[in-house]
Amino acid sequence: MKVNRDMLAQAALKLLNEVGLEQLTLRRLGTKLKVQATAIYWHFKSKEELIDEMATMVLAEGAHNLLPARRSSDWKIWAATFGQGLRKTLLAYRDGARMVSGTELTNTDYMKTVESIGAKLLEAGFSLRQAVVLLSTVYSYTLSFAMEEQAVYPRPNERSPRYDIAKRRARLDPEELPLLRQSGPILFDRFDRRYKEGLELILQGAAAQKTSVD
Repeated sequence: MKVNRDMLAQAALKLLNEVGLEQLTLRRLGTKLKVQATAIYWHFKSKEELIDEMATMVLAEGAHNLLPARRSSDWKIWAATFGQGLRKTLLAYRDGARMVSGTELTNTDYMKTVESIGAKLLEAGFSLRQAVVLLSTVYSYTLSFAMEEQAVYPRPNERSPRYDIAKRRARLDPEELPLLRQSGPILFDRFDRRYKEGLELILQGAAAQKTSVD
């Protein structure tokens, strides 16, 4: 069986959903595809190189999620859609956020989409630095949020027993940690709501900064 980089990356993403990031190895991928490890090492010299390709593919395929339906939308819609679309893209794969974190992209497909979002922010009156800081802040917030979310739900609708809210509440002393004892449902449930609330805080800050220099 002949393989190429795209085939290997696509197969690795399917395997990722089955076994998770830790258990994903070049050897296991070779076994899954019934090809010798040397065929894979010809294209990827390490697991890190394979993950770079996987992350690049995921971000490129999800790039359409990052753009608003109406290109005439306000800058806040563009920035919010970037964050919400990125989260959707990361959650599409098991350990998707951890896989993407710290990777080196192998092409510029995803970057072209981000470039268009940045251009919209400049049109709205942000300086280059403000636009870069805003988008990088939304990116970092979304990546870390999705990482924590996928720790609670390794698979869609399958809560990890490590994040049982009732058991967490029972472990915390109500006199010593009253606020944290009540925080479980906010921190470990209804992630859609909390993500949007956090994103709105970022956008409010960006709006205030933009207004201060207008």
